[in-house]
Amino acid sequence: MKVDTFSEVEKKFIELSGVTTSSTKTPYVVVDNFPKLGFMTALRFLEWVSENPNGVISLPTGKTPEYFIRWTQFMLDNWNNEKGKKIRKENGLKIEKKPDLSKLHFVQIDEFYPISSNQKNSFYHYVNEYYIKGFGLNPDNALLINCDEITLADGKSFAQVFPDSTVDLSLRYREAKGATEKEQQQSIFMIDDWCVQYENKIREKGGIGFFLGGIGPDGHIAFNTRGADHFSTTRLTKTNFETQAQAAGDLGGIEVSKNRLVITIGLESITYNKDAVALIFAAGEAKAPVVKNALECDPSVLYPATVLQKLKNSRFYITKSAGVKLNDSVDAYYRTGEWTAEKTERAIIDLCRRIDKFGPKLELSDLQADTYCSLIPNLSLDTVQEVVNSVTAKIEKGLRKEKDQTFYHTGPHHDDIQLGIQPHVNRILRDPSNESVFSVLTSGFTAVTNDFVTETLNSIKRLLDEGRIQMVDFPDFFESGYKFKWDKDVYHFLLNVASEESLERVRGLCHRVVRAIVQIWDVYNKEELRNTINAILANIRDSYDGQKNPPKIQKLKGMIREFEEELVWAHSGVQVKNVRHLRLGFYTGDIFTEQPNRDRDVAPILAEFKKEKPTVISLALDPEGSGPDTHYKVLQAIADAVRLWSEEEDLSNLRIWGYRNVWFKFAPSEANVMVPVSLNALDVLDRSFSDCYLSQVNASFPSPELDGKFSTLAKNIWVDQLEAVQYLLGKDYFYTNSNQAIRASHGLIFFKEMNVKEFLEQARELEKSMEGVN
Repeated sequence: MKVDTFSEVEKKFIELSGVTTSSTKTPYVVVDNFPKLGFMTALRFLEWVSENPNGVISLPTGKTPEYFIRWTQFMLDNWNNEKGKKIRKENGLKIEKKPDLSKLHFVQIDEFYPISSNQKNSFYHYVNEYYIKGFGLNPDNALLINCDEITLADGKSFAQVFPDSTVDLSLRYREAKGATEKEQQQSIFMIDDWCVQYENKIREKGGIGFFLGGIGPDGHIAFNTRGADHFSTTRLTKTNFETQAQAAGDLGGIEVSKNRLVITIGLESITYNKDAVALIFAAGEAKAPVVKNALECDPSVLYPATVLQKLKNSRFYITKSAGVKLNDSVDAYYRTGEWTAEKTERAIIDLCRRIDKFGPKLELSDLQADTYCSLIPNLSLDTVQEVVNSVTAKIEKGLRKEKDQTFYHTGPHHDDIQLGIQPHVNRILRDPSNESVFSVLTSGFTAVTNDFVTETLNSIKRLLDEGRIQMVDFPDFFESGYKFKWDKDVYHFLLNVASEESLERVRGLCHRVVRAIVQIWDVYNKEELRNTINAILANIRDSYDGQKNPPKIQKLKGMIREFEEELVWAHSGVQVKNVRHLRLGFYTGDIFTEQPNRDRDVAPILAEFKKEKPTVISLALDPEGSGPDTHYKVLQAIADAVRLWSEEEDLSNLRIWGYRNVWFKFAPSEANVMVPVSLNALDVLDRSFSDCYLSQVNASFPSPELDGKFSTLAKNIWVDQLEAVQYLLGKDYFYTNSNQAIRASHGLIFFKEMNVKEFLEQARELEKSMEGVN
């Protein structure tokens, strides 16, 4: 790493990171956390603008730029006061004069097609809101992608030419059949011409001078997905599954995003200006694999960001967690600091898998020949046995019977607990001496599609017409009756799961939704109920895909999710009263959600802890930037509640179970509890997920890792975790074991058990990572 080729801001952050050497093909700069990533990027951007006041910039959309936007605005607002001067001095921004952004030329990176520019989930709207207005750019200097203004055949709108918003690109290569297809074919070629003109306008400006972009789950930059030509230019194109899954949240479900094309600048558009500063920023361990491929691999269409190797001023800005898989990071992990038992475990388990050899078969020469195993102090074959003993102890801990405990299981969203530790929880529930509470901390309404609500409401109308929702005829139902028998809704539903009466299951759901509507809208009679249902349907019908719903419809969607959670745990006899719905206020459905605060978000959790006095609290322990940001915000709020509780009571006997699920997973060396999972438990997971999470079973908002149900992905992870441990212990450890539960193992759940001190120490790092501009 030639530090002298970096800017003054970059040099300062390199100095602060301590990472001054690298072996990657594109240089990178490391920071501690997500907000600092935005902070550094904002300072580098302002540094570049001061040197290029008339330059051409291209900035990203989505959630990743949140702190970049906040810090840029903060610095512009505080440039000349003491706070701003102090920040500039301490962080290498050696510019006295406040940058003027009004003369910059802006190039929009990409856009869904078709999508109206009036929609708040369009990138056109984002760019105008956060960059043109937010940064004070001149709109006359902006090159934007406004789908409404792209000319189509006969001057028609895209809604007229593509009425279902589906664009068939095969019309580029085949004969059009009929008048409709001919019109669509002509329009597609007109869009292609528009894209050529857009590309020419970029080049007329001299190309992009400052490019900032994120990196997708498949490694894409802009919408240049895996396989994109490194000489590609602006074009209308399809996306792949990973990108569609990522976009599902913006567009109202993958059933929408999989049929939506994109207009994107190409990889050659980004690299056309050979003097361009091209930055890719990435946060969180979930991005570590794609960061590794982008930085360490030779140029390849498999890894779009490798195109940046063309540019001498290209950089990756990454958090430490996003860089953990880099060879540099792995090497630093093993070679710096005190050698620990965790390092020994990781080195030996990784060796077994890498050389495809079971632990009991390892020879001393295998260990000595390995780069990192050879570093283990007092290395011998006894070292392997010590790791074997450590891992078997973790499995034995996972089989420990829990008695006379009070469990408070928490999930950021509905289904998180199930997908993290359901088989272990089910074992705990079998012992009547244990008490268990299940608490979902956010409403989760964004996971319910408008189509699901519409289908359910239409079913209610039909059942009302047939007189099959009899409770609305009870004389006190609308006054107080709706508040009772919520357990009956659950029992009715599950009874019909058992009898396989699908229509009756729908009726059970409709009963609960009617209760929710009466509660939310203060409905007083059957006529008003029908009118309210019609009004909800009308609102949804007039909404575009992905539009933020009004608060009452958000609440209705959330209560549907709550019913689903109650159904899951009712499988084991848990009553509705023991499934809590905290609906923390920071969860709003906005693109940039608020940070949790004590009065609104922490206080309800603390009150629950004081009331239930749990001896075990389970929680999602996802690292920053891995999965939905709700996960680490909920973790932050729980940690604050535990901290406050510990100041009032002795919590020396409280255990914290940190689990992970489909968004991220533990390495075997990180977890200290391993729970064997049988085929029966795997089947229970899949059946209960499919039967109970009605709004999720079709995976409208799937993980980019799997085109299918979350329960299938969870099963895959548990099976993969078993395989990792089998490499160490040998398969015969499982199928010849004297313990029946171990013999029945076909998956392993990993989690981390901590005391309060250990948990708060780990959470404190997370808390620091969330410090930013408010």
